[in-house]
Amino acid sequence: MNTFTHTDHALVTIAANIESFGHAYPHHNTVDGVYPLKSAEHGEPLGGNTSWTTGFWPGMLWLAYDISGDERFHSAASSHVASFVDRADRDIDMDHHDMGFLYTLSCTTAWRMDRDQAARRAALIAAEHLMARVLEPAGIIQAWGDLSDPEQQGRTIIDSLMNLPLLYWATDTTGDARFADAALRHATQLAAHIVRADDSTFHTFYWDVVTGEPLYGRTDQGFADDSCWARGQAWGIYGFTLSYLSSGDTLFLDAARRCADYFLSHLPSDHVPYWDLGFGDGDGHLRDSSAAAIAVCGFDELARATGEERYRTAAVEILDALAADYTPEPGDPADCLLLQGVYHWHAKIGMDEGNLWGDYYYLEALARRADPEWKSYWRRSPQDAVAS
Repeated sequence: MNTFTHTDHALVTIAANIESFGHAYPHHNTVDGVYPLKSAEHGEPLGGNTSWTTGFWPGMLWLAYDISGDERFHSAASSHVASFVDRADRDIDMDHHDMGFLYTLSCTTAWRMDRDQAARRAALIAAEHLMARVLEPAGIIQAWGDLSDPEQQGRTIIDSLMNLPLLYWATDTTGDARFADAALRHATQLAAHIVRADDSTFHTFYWDVVTGEPLYGRTDQGFADDSCWARGQAWGIYGFTLSYLSSGDTLFLDAARRCADYFLSHLPSDHVPYWDLGFGDGDGHLRDSSAAAIAVCGFDELARATGEERYRTAAVEILDALAADYTPEPGDPADCLLLQGVYHWHAKIGMDEGNLWGDYYYLEALARRADPEWKSYWRRSPQDAVAS
């Protein structure tokens, strides 16, 4: 089955999901291959807009529109802006670092596509929430918890690199340099400390919030503190590349290359990683297709930035493997785009299931292949120029 056919099948699945989900949001991951509605929490009903993953659904809709030009995808994507505006205005579950995952795909993309002023306003509220989590003098954006929580204070995570594009966008659309300055300072700290000497990465890292001194790395979702969580390494490839493209600072390009080369050196023969890069064939552990999909996008962006063919080859080989062996067959009742993802191994959540971020990045990878000139939603753009 060729990639074009897989793209068509993905679009059919997304169109069906528009009907299934309505204006509600799917859960983080599938259960037996099918997405239930988002659990009720934070005072919101079943299918409500809470937690960190809801932005991936409108992100997929925008991608489907980019790929196909079909107006029904545009209409469905833009219809979600109101929910994200409401979430920002009512401050529903906004006290964490994942504002970029939520608002880059749902609202900054709506601003770029349609000049939707309500989307721009909501995205700027989200950017201010990120700014409120900057801890001096460490200069990092705290990931989780109340800023005075002793367990979480001074802790950031490698995923945060993908939230920084919201801050770059906020500077470009307002002319206020403090957003991008905070993003670059945070990325500099991660490049210096969350990437280990052997080019693997910690999932999380702590700083002393009084002195700014780097303290130690830990994991939350990797196998162990000294192992290398596959999805985190993939975030590093893509996220550091984006900070390089946003700043021109080769510190970030070096970090992206280091993450990329370690990832490649720890892939099994079929090019799709186990959920932690410490595992290999015969270890009895699960793959994480979502880590592979994120890495494809990161490798493609890194290849564009450097012209290095090995990264382009990696993107092709991994995407081919995903399309061939990790997608539902036509007629399969699964409503995800990718199978065999892992959300949280220790908590036994989303084990060997589809998940929203895996689906989103797989579709982004297909968009990149369909159009080599396709511009990532995560990249800075001339369209973001200061608005009146």
